[in-house]
Amino acid sequence: MAKLKAGIIGCGTIFPMHAESIRQSCRDIADLVAVCDIKQDKLMAAGTKYKCATYANFRQMIDIEKPDVIHVCTPHYMHKEMSTYAIERGVHVYQEKPMTISAKDAVELNKLVKEKKVKYAISFQNRFNPSTQLAKKSVDSGAIGKIMSAKLMLTWCKPDDYYLKSDWKGTWDKEGGGVIIDQAIHSLDILRYVFNSEIDWVDATTANRMHVKIQVEDEAAGVIMFKNGSYVNFYTICHYSYDDDVVMEIHGEKGKVKIVKDTADLYLKDRFFGGHKRAKPKAGEFIDYGAGWKEYWGYCHSVEIRRFYEAIINNTAVDVDEDAGLETQWMIEAIYESGRTGKKVFMDKLKSRVGK
Repeated sequence: MAKLKAGIIGCGTIFPMHAESIRQSCRDIADLVAVCDIKQDKLMAAGTKYKCATYANFRQMIDIEKPDVIHVCTPHYMHKEMSTYAIERGVHVYQEKPMTISAKDAVELNKLVKEKKVKYAISFQNRFNPSTQLAKKSVDSGAIGKIMSAKLMLTWCKPDDYYLKSDWKGTWDKEGGGVIIDQAIHSLDILRYVFNSEIDWVDATTANRMHVKIQVEDEAAGVIMFKNGSYVNFYTICHYSYDDDVVMEIHGEKGKVKIVKDTADLYLKDRFFGGHKRAKPKAGEFIDYGAGWKEYWGYCHSVEIRRFYEAIINNTAVDVDEDAGLETQWMIEAIYESGRTGKKVFMDKLKSRVGK
């Protein structure tokens, strides 16, 4: 069997998570044949390290190299254009979050994926964390009973100089938002994934309380109500004094799961049927992404990328596909609309109005 030919667009901070995943976790089924970036220094460094072709233009990379799959690791506002170009040419796409910067664009991208019948995945790698998997199994198996509610607390530090390092972060037209779409999206996606229910409504507040140099929110809080009657309380800020561990708790009738950073503890009321279980990353379980990677990205890019490549080869279902990406995009859109209008946003009405 011939190996998949992979290309990566964007050689910035997240690039090693993708490149090393291909080199280490997928070396038996894929080769990194090309990289692309408009910044010459980053491009040449990546090309030299991975001994592959280099391009400053993503269209040329796709047209000349004809990869089987590309990774889109660029600023948010570029996601739709780059993914669309590849999909229209029958290239499979593994894309960093978010799907796009608006639900309307995400709907169009979702339709194109289905029309062209390619494989498409969003990088919500933290779904594959042992902690998330314990929570998911605890809910799906009925171990903790009906979910009553959940809470999310994310308190990170992204000062103005963090945003000033780029020309797109902290902007509505290029990033699409602040703490919600950039930092909290992973944790919110985990809870939507674990709840396994459609969202009924969202009631949220958003504000910029501590930043001077950005347009977008640095604080968001609210409630996400699901159609099964369970709900999420969330509080997220990026103006804390340091990056504290993310804390999530899922409370059920028979027990609860508490996640702190990448460790989960399951507590059951009936100790005879399990009592307490813990899940956390094990030493040597995941690949080494090299110096400079951020722990809060999680360890599991390599897991999701490997599974995505196998789905391409075997023509099987993708774990976090275009539908999963779209549903999380709708959740983000609802939070922003509620924060902007000060009103509760009903998801079915939002989809009917925006998704036409």
